[in-house]
Order: sequence, then structure tokens, then C-alpha cells
Amino acid sequence: MNANKNPQRILPPLSSASTSTVPPPGFSQAKSGAPQQSFLPRKSSSIRPRGLVCQHCGDASHSKWKCYEIVGYPEWWDFTKKPRKNIGGKVAVAPTCSLPQANVTKTGNLGRSLNVNTSASNTTWIIDTGASDHMTNDPDLLQSIKPSAQAIISTADGSPSSVIGEGSVILSPSLTLDTVLVVPSLAYNLLSVSQITAALSCLVIFWPAFCIFQDILTRKILGYGVRRGNLYYLDLTDKGNQKLGQAHKAGGVEDAKAAVWLWHRRLGHLSFGYLRKLKPHLFSGVSDSDFKCHVCELAKSHRISYSPSFNKSSIPFMTVHSDVWGPAKYSTMSGAKYFVTFIDECTRMTWVMLMKNKWELCQAFQAFHKMVSSQYQRKIQVLQSDNGGEYTSNAMAEFCQSQGIHHQTSCAYTPQQNGLAERKNRQLLEVIRASLFGMNVPREYWGEALKSATYLINRTPSSVIDFETPQQKLCRLVSAPTLPNLEPRVFGCVAYVHIPKPLRNKLDPCAKRCIFVGYAEFKKGYRCYDPQTKTLHVSLDVSFHEGEAYFTGKAQEPSLQGEKRYMEENSQDIFSEIEEVEERLLQQVLFNPSNEGTTSSNSTPAAPADSEGFLDPPNCLNQSDRLMEQTEEEADLPPSTPLHEDTSRETHPQVNHCQEVSLYNPIESNHSSVPIRHVEPRYPQRSNKGIPRKQYEPELRAKVKYPIANHVSTHRLSESYALTINQLSTVAIPRTVQEALDDPKWRTAMNEEMEALQKNATWEIVPLPQGKKTVGCRWIYTVKLKADGGIDRYKARLVAKGYTQKYGVDYQETFAPVAKINTIRILMSLAATYDWPLQQYDVKNAFLHGDLEEEVYMDMPPGSQCRLSEVGKVCRLKKSLYGLKQSPRAWFGRFTKAMKAFGYRQSNSDHTLFIRRKAGKLTVLIVYVDDMVVTGDDPVERKALQDYLATEFEMKDLGKLKYFLGIEVARSKEGISLSQRKYVLDLLTDTGMLDCQPADTPMEMNHRLGEWKDQVPANKSRYQCLVGRLIYLSHTRPDIAYAVSVVSQFMHAPSEDHMNAVYRILRYLKAAPGKGLLFAKKDKLIVEGYTDADWAGSKVDRRSTSGYFTFVGGNLVTWRCKKQKVVARSSAEAEFRGMAHGVCELLWIRHLLKDLGFKSRKSMDLHCDNKAAIEIAHNPVQHDRTKHVEVDRHFIKENLDRKIIRFPFVQSEEQLADILTKAVSGKVFNSSLDKLGMIDIYAPT
Repeated sequence: MNANKNPQRILPPLSSASTSTVPPPGFSQAKSGAPQQSFLPRKSSSIRPRGLVCQHCGDASHSKWKCYEIVGYPEWWDFTKKPRKNIGGKVAVAPTCSLPQANVTKTGNLGRSLNVNTSASNTTWIIDTGASDHMTNDPDLLQSIKPSAQAIISTADGSPSSVIGEGSVILSPSLTLDTVLVVPSLAYNLLSVSQITAALSCLVIFWPAFCIFQDILTRKILGYGVRRGNLYYLDLTDKGNQKLGQAHKAGGVEDAKAAVWLWHRRLGHLSFGYLRKLKPHLFSGVSDSDFKCHVCELAKSHRISYSPSFNKSSIPFMTVHSDVWGPAKYSTMSGAKYFVTFIDECTRMTWVMLMKNKWELCQAFQAFHKMVSSQYQRKIQVLQSDNGGEYTSNAMAEFCQSQGIHHQTSCAYTPQQNGLAERKNRQLLEVIRASLFGMNVPREYWGEALKSATYLINRTPSSVIDFETPQQKLCRLVSAPTLPNLEPRVFGCVAYVHIPKPLRNKLDPCAKRCIFVGYAEFKKGYRCYDPQTKTLHVSLDVSFHEGEAYFTGKAQEPSLQGEKRYMEENSQDIFSEIEEVEERLLQQVLFNPSNEGTTSSNSTPAAPADSEGFLDPPNCLNQSDRLMEQTEEEADLPPSTPLHEDTSRETHPQVNHCQEVSLYNPIESNHSSVPIRHVEPRYPQRSNKGIPRKQYEPELRAKVKYPIANHVSTHRLSESYALTINQLSTVAIPRTVQEALDDPKWRTAMNEEMEALQKNATWEIVPLPQGKKTVGCRWIYTVKLKADGGIDRYKARLVAKGYTQKYGVDYQETFAPVAKINTIRILMSLAATYDWPLQQYDVKNAFLHGDLEEEVYMDMPPGSQCRLSEVGKVCRLKKSLYGLKQSPRAWFGRFTKAMKAFGYRQSNSDHTLFIRRKAGKLTVLIVYVDDMVVTGDDPVERKALQDYLATEFEMKDLGKLKYFLGIEVARSKEGISLSQRKYVLDLLTDTGMLDCQPADTPMEMNHRLGEWKDQVPANKSRYQCLVGRLIYLSHTRPDIAYAVSVVSQFMHAPSEDHMNAVYRILRYLKAAPGKGLLFAKKDKLIVEGYTDADWAGSKVDRRSTSGYFTFVGGNLVTWRCKKQKVVARSSAEAEFRGMAHGVCELLWIRHLLKDLGFKSRKSMDLHCDNKAAIEIAHNPVQHDRTKHVEVDRHFIKENLDRKIIRFPFVQSEEQLADILTKAVSGKVFNSSLDKLGMIDIYAPT
């Protein structure tokens, strides 16, 4: 390439004060076929080019790039030498800086004039930073004097002084001070710093004994002043003065230090010793001991290392060391919480891969093995790792065996045997921490910092390989593909990414402000992330501001629309040292009295057969659990499960199979009475283990701009109900088996569950037949409350992972009805109208009452104990268990049979509703899996039913209904209130929006949500999880029905606009978390509804949205918002289709009330605000407009003729269903909610 076109290839050594963005030698891209370049400097030639003349001073001994006038004088320089000649007085400008050449007479001559003797040398000029103008007391110094516009000046004490004139003063033939004020009352002449810096375009740097004047662009030292007493005086003596030499020296040293600091930060806080090896020219005149980095102290503090190993591979990839780190408290932007390192022992080349869970290790190693084979044509011979379960899994063993790889693992509690990988992890974490701390980068960016750290470490020299870089040595020993090498930059700094012309308009900005997050792996470009649009840019056209951090102040993720990301206070650092974990485990082994008498650190302490409790803390890994991926577990979570589950990292020394325990156990195999623990991995203890996770507690939260306490309160509740609500808010639910086992209350609950399973003969322990597969199992935890709001019991439930079952093999029919939420709301309205009591019951281990017909095998429960004779066996299920696909059907069949035997009739409108009329009185039971609600006006029958069910099943009377299916039920003389306050608060907490700015409506008016080509994609799984939780919340919140209906249309491909719409809903929920429905007592049981449609409201496909509200006894019981499946040709057609949906709902309510014994001969009103649609329903005269909707027309006409339905006209202003079809203003929205009967009993007053 032509040198003129690529000046970056001929750059001189880096100046100590250079701010150029051009990479120095060693960072440019290597040519094809050439050895890989690294950060090491090139060796300079000793041959001096002919015709070399400094363009700055005219000296022939050096070039302009090495001129001491520009870069500063070294310590050994003799300042008594003759000053260098400045030809032309030009200002030195870096070749990459596109700056205009300075004016010679203005800058060059003025700069030299400070160092020239003058006839006015007997005149003293004080360098004054507080003077606004040059001032003198001697009018004779002025060339010509004239009246001044300033008649008076003010001194520091505020006293005035007269100005008799102004003029110019010639200090030398080349320096003239313009506009010098004559103030006779002054004792000295004052040189204004503000005036001189503006005239010379220079800096004034003050030192204890002198000050210097330095050109801003060239960094050339123009002149100096000396300190006498407490003042600085301008010194115009000869340049050979020793003070000037000190100034030159000090300026050069400080510039050199600044360059060292810059490269130290660029290279991820590389040690100064290695930096000297890498960039020796930076340390001219400075020593390593001159630098102390407090960020390195915070990020790299560690213990003394062990003795090194002298076994070393001689060829690349003979031995590869590996280790898994995690989990991090904060997920990366891609959702990863772990990373795995692979280090070549010969070259120390390092590769890292991010993982969402540690069981992805096998897949990661297979990918790494394939990369080594294809890119380097080498074969891995030995894999060295710790003894973690992820490394000793069956999948890893099979792969290593198939590839002929010898897998060496370290001994238990001996991490030193895997010291290379452990030390590399420490080095990576040191660079990560330094990168994050140094620029206030949020910890969620640790994944990007990890990749950047790996890039830098592979390109910096190492003493282990004779100060070669790993990349250099690897490329020297094997044929390697050419990899891009970019000049390093400071991680987390501000980066402006150029926007190509096709992607912007003429008046748009030419660049985008981003944060620099690393280097592209397979491209020659920098990775820059825009947190506002959540877009990652890879580009070479980037301008870096390395001295400016993107995130200022305390590191936190930028907020969106007023919300802030949730970060637990007083939380542990995500980068906990591996050595600390190992030391803690070693202390447990050495000093734990319970381990005394064991023959090996891996042996399991024998427990007596009659030992108290069925469960013990785990120390053995369940094989099936080890092979089960975490993502599968999360797929079966209920809607109330938090978005992010905090898991724990398994430590290295671990017993991997229960079969291995018997090898170390001194008990003989015939002692079958000795139980052996068969449990999940043993996790390291944390300092906050057992402390309940933070929940909503207004009085304990830190003060924020929008505190949640302003929007929710319990002061208006009764004492008993307030106790119930507080219990729901403060009880911590375990998220892992280990957390439950560490708490005696939850451990007892697990023991009770296991005893109940044994009592019901749920399974038998058998060997797994050949060809059969097992299903996994897990624990679910919840709290049951008493009638007075106190805690009744802690409930632990063992559930099977039914999502692994196969149809036709493990199950056949699965359908089982569940209670319709619409039915529950209708019963609430009837109970409020007729003062019926609401009693709640719970069936213990309900699914165990159903018989299992299929042959199903399950793994041993996590946390359970197995006897020696049961090691390696599985559970063959004899009873249905929670989680199995056929279990609900088996249980419901058994329950239905018992209810019918007692004389109850099953409703045809809702099969979970059982009704009995006796002597004119009504008793109703509705069941949702194992939770039942009984109501009616016959107390004798209710008592008889309770006694009967207690004989059939193990029942628990929970008292008056207060909490059902996540819905809080409050009752007073005003009626019955339903809300999901706790659900909303948990949702806001899990999404980090508990302190966000509230919104007045759930969706903006005139939104344009749709599927557009230029949309930025969002996190799909997070979006689906959030929308799913909002759908469940809409059971008691009709105010968000339309907004949830809109965002649920984009579950397959959500964008950032859609995610922002979801956040808008959450902000609206923040305004009133406790808002819900009120079922008031009314005199008449009237059934009516409102229907509306928004014709062609969708901007994407022009389909209409229709919706309806239905009321029973004046209370809102059902609603629906739905986008129509076809495009309506007119507003009348859209309204007509909506009317058909509303008629169907009213007919279902009519049939349900008829089953309950409420028969009405009066027509049901369905209010509509479209006269054309009403006319079409009554009259078929408009055949052309309705012939394509004939089925709906006949259906509606039939019910009109039977006088079941009427269609009264209602004005659009009174149309309640309007908020179900489009986003409306806040005034209209709040007015409609008042008419719907929505209240907030938790609102502060």
C-alpha cells in the first residue's frame, strides 16, 4: 500500500503527550501470510535516513517527531547548549490532526518572545490569574496612550482604582501586549493569565517553584515564570536558566506519565512491569515505582500463589486446561451467568465462552474442539479440569472417549492441581473488575469486559513464555489464520460511531454516541454498544474519547422512561474470588466436627437408620439432575415465578454419583439400613444465606423520587386482613432446594411431604428397565395462611417434570377442566348480593388420590436419602403426582366421582362447579385443582359437605376466603373486593420498576405498534414472560385489557417499541398496585352488557378490535378484548361482529345462572353505540352489507325474536366498552373505570 495513502504505517514512537487516534507500531493489521502482530514494538533501524532535517528547529540530527522542543527534554539534557533554530516559526501539528497551521506572527513570534531579553527587563510583571486585563503603574512603558473605556477598576478588597488610559507595551521586538490599562495606584505590573492564554493559545501550569507556558496543540514549552515569595513573576531571562531546565524536565516527565497511564488503562490495567516490556519508550525518565493504581488494588488483590509446576507441554494443544466460573449475580446482555476458559498449556493462548448455565459446558467444549481441529489442524490430547459435575457428566465422558482425549481431573479439595486455569480466571477477573471500576461501567457489562480482557491478554507478553505474546507464540508454532489486531482502547469510554450516508438523512447527526465494549472477533472493527437503542455496532470508523466515561457517577444501567433497574442493596460482589470459596470449603472439611471419623473427604457420614428427619443437606449429585438443563426447568414455571432465578455455582471438589459414595464408605454393602444421601449439588454457603430476599416494605426502602409508598397502603384495612396482606408481602419463598434445606421451617415441610408420599405408596424403588427413560422432579414452595392472616404452614410440594413425557408412551388423555375465572367472579357477585359466606378448603396431596394407569419412572427426589441397596435405582410411580400430564385428569375424575356420590350435580356451563339445591336452599362448590371455595345459603349442608370430604380426602379448612389463585379477597359491608396487589408488587420488583415514574394510562393514544422493517428486536423470552404475567394480572384488572391485548399480538417477534409499551403498562400499574374490582350489594339481579368496536384501528392490517363488558347484579363479571380475524368493510360490520361475541357471552351467563337456580324471563340488554349495526340486527333490509356475515346475522336475529337479547342504543360518551377497543385520554379512561366499579382499597389517603 502506498505510504502516502496509509500514513499510519510510518508513525514514529508514541509521544508522551500525543492524543492521536492512529495506532502505534505493532497494532496494525498483519499482512496475509505474515506472522501475527502483537502489542510488542518493532525494532527500529540504526541507519539514519539521508536528508533528515527537523522541520521545527532546523537541526539535522533528528526529525520533527523526536524534537525535544515538542516532546520535552530528557533528564540528561544540557540546557547551556545553544538554542535550536526555529525555521519559519511553524507550529508542530500531528499528521493525523486535520488542524489549520497557526499564524506565524501571532503564535510563533509571541511564543519566542517570552524567552528573549528586553529593554524593559527592569520592569517586574506579576503573573496574575485574577486580573481581567494587563495593567501597569508606569505610563512611560506605553507606546501611545489613549483614554480607556474603563474609568475605574475594582481590586480584590472591592476598593476602586482609577484608570487614566490604556495602550500597548512592547516587551520585546516580537511581543506586544495590547490594551494595557494604566492604573497609577498599583505597585506592580500585572500580566493577566486569561489574556495571555488567549493570545498565545497556551496552557499555564503552576509548580511549587515555577510555572510554565505550554502550547496547547504542540505541547511545546513557550516560557516560564519563577516564584518569589508567594507570587509568580514573568522571567524573560536566557533559556539556559536552570529553572527553565527544571520546567522542561517536569513537563516532559508529566507528559510521559500521562502516556503510561493512558496505555495502562487501554490494556485493561496491565501491570507496569509488563507495560515497560511492551512499550519501553514510554518509560523514558520514569520508573515503575512512580505508578500506583488504586483501581488495580481494588481489582487484583489476591493471596500468595503456590509453588509453580515444572511440567510443561512442548507443542500446542497437547494439554488444554479448563475451568468454569459462575454464577454471576448479574446476567450479561445475552443472559449468560457463567463462562468457561480453555487455555493451551504450551502457548498460554486463552479462549472463553459465555454460558447461561454450566451444563452447556459439553456443548462448548465440543465447539472448541472442532475449532482447534479446523483452524489449527491439531488434536487435543489431554483435558485438565477440576472435579466439578459439569466436567464429569456422562456427555463429557462419552465425547472425550470418542475423540481419544485423556481427561485428567484434580483431586478433591486440591484446586492447585488445576492452578493454570484458576490463575487464568483470576487474571481475567482482575482485568474485568479494573475495566468496570475504572470507568464506572455497570456490572451487567461483565460479559463484554470478559471478551475484551481475553483479547488483550492474548496480545500482551507473558514471562512464562519468555515475554512473547500467546498469539505470537501460537502463530509461530502452528499455521494459524490471520486475525485482526486493533489498537487497544479504554474499555467503557465514549465512542462516536460513524453513521454511513445511506443510513442517515442530510441533516441527521453523522455519528452515534456509544460505549466502547471491546473488539470484534472475526472482523476488523470495534464493538460499540448504544444503551439507548440497545444496539451493538461493529465498525472501524470510530472516534474515541478515552478520557470520558460513558457512565458517570455510580455504575448503574441507564433508565428508560423513568424506571431504574433493580439492584439489591448490600448485595455481594458478582466477582467473588474462587480461592475464597475453596478456602471456605477446606475449612469446613478440616474443622467441621460432623466430619470427624470419616476415612476420606469425599465419604458420606453415615447416619443411623432412626435419625431424625428424612432430609439432610445434600453432598451428592443426582445424575439425572446433573443432565437436566436449567432452561428446561424454567420452561415449566408458573406465571408467578420471578423472571430471573438466582442459582449457585457448584464448587470443584464434588462426589458425582451416589454409586461412588459406596467406594469410600467403610460400611459394608450388607448394611442396607444405612441411608445414603441422594441429592442435588452442594453449593457453597453465602454470607446472606437464610436472609429473606428483599420484598416490598415501604418503611424500609430508601428514599426515591417516586416511592411506592405513595401508591399503596394498608391503613384502611381491618387488623386481621392487614395481617394477611403483610404475611403475603414479607414471607420469603425459597428458590432453590439448598435455600430450603438451610431453613428449618422449609426443611420440615419437605420432610412432611416425603412422609405423605410414602404413606400414600406413591412409588416403589426399582431398577430402571432397559429402554425406559425417567422424568425428573423438583420442589415447589408456598405458604398457607390461617383465617386470621397468620401463617398456617409452610408447604413444600414435589412435582414431576412432566414436560419430558411423550404422548402415547408416558400418557394418553390429559384433559382436565379447571375453574373459569369468569365463573368465580359471578359467584363473588352473587355472594355480595345475597350475603353468602365464602369458605376455603385445601386438599392435601390431592393428586396422590388419583391412580396412575401408565408405566412412569421418575428420578429420586432432590434432597432425599436413599439406602445403600437403593443406589442407582429409580421410582416407579403408582399414584399420580403433581407435574405429570395425566395427573390432573386422574385427580379430577376421582373428585367428581365423590361429589356425585354425595348428591351434587355438575354444571354444564362450568364442569368444575358442583351444585346442590335442598329445601329451597343452595350450596355451591367450585374447585381449582386442589383449592376449593364453598358458598351458598345453607349452613347445614355446607357443614355436611365439609365432613364428607374430610372422610374422602385429607382436608384443611382455611377459613374465610382471603387469598385464592393469587387473588386477594377483602370483604366489608360495602361488598367484596378482588385485587392482585402482591402480584403487581412482585412484578414491579422483579422487573426493577418498583421506583419508576407512574403513568396515568396503560397505553399512549394514537400508538403505531406493529411490525415494521426498521424495528430493533427485543429479548423474546423476557418479553413473552412479561406479557404472560400481565395476561394473568388482567383477571382482576380490566383497565389493562386492551393494552395487554395489543402487546400480546407480537409475542413471536417483539421489538424495542413493543417492550417499551410493556414497560408503559408496568408504569401504569405502579400508580395503583392495589386497584381491583368491587362487587357491591345490589337489589336486583340484572344481566346486561356493553359492546363496541374500533373499525380498522390496526395500522398494520386494518383489522378492527372489538370488546365487551358484562354485568351481573350491576357488578362487572366478564370482559373481553379481541382483534377480529377478518377485515371489516364498514364500521357497522365491525360493530355487528362485536355484537355477536357479546351475545355469546350473555347466553353463557344466562345458562350458568339457570344452573344455579336463577331463572329470568326478562331480556338481557347489550348496549351499542352504532345505530347501523342495531338496524341490521333488527332488519335484514341491508342485504348487500350483511350477506357475507349471514351466520352472525341469523344468530343475533334468532335471539332477538326469542326476546332473550335487546340492543339499546347508547351515546358514544356513555359507551363503557370504548376503553377495550383503543387507547383513550386519561380523563375518559378514569371516568370509565369509575363506572366499571374499580376501586383501590390500598390507596393512601
